Amino acid sequence: MVSIMNEALQLEVGQKVLEIGAGSGWHAATIAEIVAPSNAPRSEWGHVYTVEIIQGLAEFARKNIMNAGYSDRVTIICADGSLGYMEKAPYDRILVTAAAPAIPKPLIEQLKPNGIMIIPVGSVHLFQNLIKVTKSTDGKLREENLGGVAFVPLTGQYGHKI
Repeated sequence: MVSIMNEALQLEVGQKVLEIGAGSGWHAATIAEIVAPSNAPRSEWGHVYTVEIIQGLAEFARKNIMNAGYSDRVTIICADGSLGYMEKAPYDRILVTAAAPAIPKPLIEQLKPNGIMIIPVGSVHLFQNLIKVTKSTDGKLREENLGGVAFVPLTGQYGHKI
């Protein structure tokens, strides 16, 4: 699933990426290796900002990212990811790793023109579709269904009320 999502994001060196749901930090590290490869000059590097709502998981991801040598390319924030991370917006790419009941408006607002968002959308109980959202230069959204998936529910203000 990580590979499918990364490919759909059309990641490139230098991009600023927002990930919602840090988990172990592994997915953020794979993105960092694409947008900020260690063999590229630091001046060309992009950056990954990953937001995790669960304090224990944020700390777990932070330790893993540090131990793997990606702390200069990945920033972990403990907060409500359904609100995005306005401090560093707008983003070239946004990736959501938990299923939302609908696409959160703050994430759409934080996506740059010509940006891509990948997000699972659907119910709490396994009826979800992986949606690719492309934002045009005039702000219009195009949605493409990439198929059925099963993710944990997104929580927070724009998440599922569990």
